[in-house]
Amino acid sequence: MPEKPSKSVSASAIEKHVYKVFPNDMNAHDTVFGGMIMAKCDRLSLVVAERHSAHVCVTAAVDSIHFRAPAKGNDTLLFSLSLNRSWGSSMEIGARVEAENSYTGETRHILSAFFTFVALDANDTPVDVPGVIPDGEEQKRRFGNAEIRREGRLKTRAQLAKVADDEDN
Repeated sequence: MPEKPSKSVSASAIEKHVYKVFPNDMNAHDTVFGGMIMAKCDRLSLVVAERHSAHVCVTAAVDSIHFRAPAKGNDTLLFSLSLNRSWGSSMEIGARVEAENSYTGETRHILSAFFTFVALDANDTPVDVPGVIPDGEEQKRRFGNAEIRREGRLKTRAQLAKVADDEDN
């Protein structure tokens, strides 16, 4: 099967998707519930993955969710997501969330995370996806860092498989 042509990062990226925080988004500490932010990131990452691959995609892994600061009532959340890299049927999408004060316009970086998705064909079999063309220094940095995270995921998977095999023996 011929290889799919590579695509630019901007072809599937989401920039500054807006979500207004309301009282039902708050937790007992009176900050925005982190699980809601994580779920929103997963859904938006899916959009990026499906735009890039032109296939149904599923979440395979979530790495390094870092809550850097809380979001509060009356904040507006700004979600930016883009494809960092692809390998065979899998893709890493980076998510960055900022909280914007709706009255002053001041923004704070509140969350960074990395989602791995796998593209599937009509039979739910993994299917190859296009490569990624990073544009500019920031995208090239994220492209390189994605390989480091992937190597870590694969190493961890192999170590856990070995422990499971050792326990079975």
